[in-house]
Amino acid sequence: MVFRVAKQRNLLLSCPQTLNPSLNSSSINAGPCSPLKTLISNQNPKIYFSFSSPLSCNCSPSPPPWTSNSLSFPLFPTSSTTSYRSFSSGNAPRRPRRSSRSPTPRNVGANRDNLTEIMRLIEEDESGAEAKFDQMNLRLSQSLVSDVILALNDRGVSALRFFNWVLNCNPNFVPSAKVYNVLVDNLGRLDDYETMRRLLAELSVKRHCLTEKAFAFLTVSGRGNIKDSIRRIIEILNGVGGSCRGSGIFSLIKLLCSVSTFDLAIFVMEETARKTSYYNVLIAAKCRTGNFQGARELFDEMRSFDCDPNIKSYNYLLGCLLKNRRVTEACDLLESMENWGFLPDSVTYEMLIFHACKAKKMDLATEFLNRMMSEGLKPRIAMHSAFIKGYFLSGQAEDAYNYVVGMSVKDKFSVNMNYSLLSSLFHGSGKVVEAGRLLYEMMEKGLKPNFPVYMRVMKDLHKMTRGDLASQLKSMFMKFSSSAHT
Repeated sequence: MVFRVAKQRNLLLSCPQTLNPSLNSSSINAGPCSPLKTLISNQNPKIYFSFSSPLSCNCSPSPPPWTSNSLSFPLFPTSSTTSYRSFSSGNAPRRPRRSSRSPTPRNVGANRDNLTEIMRLIEEDESGAEAKFDQMNLRLSQSLVSDVILALNDRGVSALRFFNWVLNCNPNFVPSAKVYNVLVDNLGRLDDYETMRRLLAELSVKRHCLTEKAFAFLTVSGRGNIKDSIRRIIEILNGVGGSCRGSGIFSLIKLLCSVSTFDLAIFVMEETARKTSYYNVLIAAKCRTGNFQGARELFDEMRSFDCDPNIKSYNYLLGCLLKNRRVTEACDLLESMENWGFLPDSVTYEMLIFHACKAKKMDLATEFLNRMMSEGLKPRIAMHSAFIKGYFLSGQAEDAYNYVVGMSVKDKFSVNMNYSLLSSLFHGSGKVVEAGRLLYEMMEKGLKPNFPVYMRVMKDLHKMTRGDLASQLKSMFMKFSSSAHT
């Protein structure tokens, strides 16, 4: 279905907006005028829920209730035999500069005294530390292992000895992706690139992927020449290939963008390859900081390097424009997107709907939703929340109720959440009885309400001497508990 941008332009522009002069750099070049501009209408007819609407029920409408009464190899060799399963750092690595994060170990899976003792034994490189670890009777978990390694990272101490002990004392322990990533970070903080190379080679064979956590050492303040470190990382990733190479380059660019070192992120692309996915990371980061001009320049640069933008590229720009209330340029971008052959996806519609709901233009939001669902795209829970809150906060409680009832037929996965949210909104606005009646209605339909919402409503019903309604709700809620035990 063709997206009628021109008609939506008038509707979007009718939303209140405040232009931010600091962002008013240049508008989107929409290219040739869309033939759909002939559909422009100055009218904005009220959109009602009807039987032809995606929101309609197949039953007679009822009044709102308130209107009625593993890698298992050691990194420290236990023998003189050397193999791919034995990683050690050879010479003792120097300590890097500490990060600004707190060196206090996280208390997960063991008490603080045990964690403190683990840190002391490792940091002092005490002989027989492994035997003392055994005596602690630690309950090894992914959280405990990753938290110990993170604490060692903060202190600039090698985690290899501890990691080797974990694998030896519990052969069935399979480190998680997080554990491996923070271990790579540990090696980077110690400049132990040779061990990192061997570890990543094995991880690639096992098809493990890297995340930004693996390269967090690059953000440590006071570190030397970061570009040299990045070169070494790229060399290692190119050498090991496989899953670590692909995910590693992407995560490296993502990390550098997260700390606004865009020049280094571009340097990584220059040393490896320019891809649409890499450019999208840069564009998204620029948009997060509100730098639309910088994001637009990257968007234009993509095509000059034969990297065609995709729908994600457009969505990042569109989100930035709508967030900063540059609605005119957002309309131009939508038209440009259509001219290039890109149809809006669920994310595109979601942003447009959120903008319309925030501006209390519920008719426009409904039109976008109807169009979205007619194209076979299902709304997510966050979109339902936007509609329910948008109606309710606009003083249209009955429309919010109609939306919940209509969606109970069209999207059964969200119906419990929708009812519970609306009940919570009534409760929060002081309409406790109405909130209780809504809970009663949903339980009559066999829907279990959100427990915290149910308890808050019950508590306030008792306070206002409406124990009769509270008793009915309790009786109905108990049925869910009894059915769970049968």
